[in-house]
Amino acid sequence: MPERPLFLERASFHRRRLGDAARVLPVLTLILLLVPVWWAPASLSYAGGTVWLFGLWTVLIVAVRLLHRALLRAEAATQPVERAGDRDAV
Repeated sequence: MPERPLFLERASFHRRRLGDAARVLPVLTLILLLVPVWWAPASLSYAGGTVWLFGLWTVLIVAVRLLHRALLRAEAATQPVERAGDRDAV
């Protein structure tokens, strides 16, 4: 039986956790959208709900952008380096 490493490489582990974060982000967003409804719908004004919605939207855009950049870097770190001579052979 071949020896398998006990732990993943750091770059591979990091890429997988970022992928997990990308999968959880929509669920977290849905929960955060419902927070004003759960708190006190009668006491929250229309303006407060609007500020919450657009604030959440802005934070989500920034979070997706940062997550995307991190995933691209992690993907590049886990890809094997391709030599110039290998490209000509294909």
